[in-house]
Amino acid sequence: MEKDREATENALLEAVGGLVAEEGFEKLGVNAAAARAGVSKMLIYRYFGSLDGLIAAYIRKHDFWINYRPEIPKKKHLAPFLKQMFRGQIDRLRSDTTLRRLYRWELSGNNALIAELRGQREAAGLRLVEAVSEATGRPRAEVASIATMISASVSYLALLEENCPAYNGIPLQRNAGWEQYAEGIDALVDLWLENLKNKSK
Repeated sequence: MEKDREATENALLEAVGGLVAEEGFEKLGVNAAAARAGVSKMLIYRYFGSLDGLIAAYIRKHDFWINYRPEIPKKKHLAPFLKQMFRGQIDRLRSDTTLRRLYRWELSGNNALIAELRGQREAAGLRLVEAVSEATGRPRAEVASIATMISASVSYLALLEENCPAYNGIPLQRNAGWEQYAEGIDALVDLWLENLKNKSK
């Protein structure tokens, strides 16, 4: 029974991914998701509680920060780690059209399921902030501010990409534009860590 449930849940999550990627969030409904998965729509209510529950489950499964559980390196290895981390966020969002579109659903609502998603993402972020703060010896507030400026801009630009060709001259619909942007993030990380070295002298 557990294997059957897992298979059904996976089929429904894959159905959400396909439908939203191909037709947009507006066409997503209980009937459409169940038909694409080849299961009864009653199983959506049984396993996920509602269509919103199914959507939240997709986001939870694919969200970069919720699923990010790294080992934080020592200070001397922190720069490449942080650069790769933010590049990972970029890659995750750019590779999943469905996730980007469902983030818009999340941003437009405020129910218990959305609050739970945000709480899980916040807890993951706070763990990272605390770990980087310990590794650098810098206050959590400082680390949190820098991490927020970078991670929030990644999310914002990724959501813009589909309908906005450029931002401050950076071509968002081209890989070269995102590499330019990622190199800017790399430079910010280097500047911050170099500033830490100067403060410690």
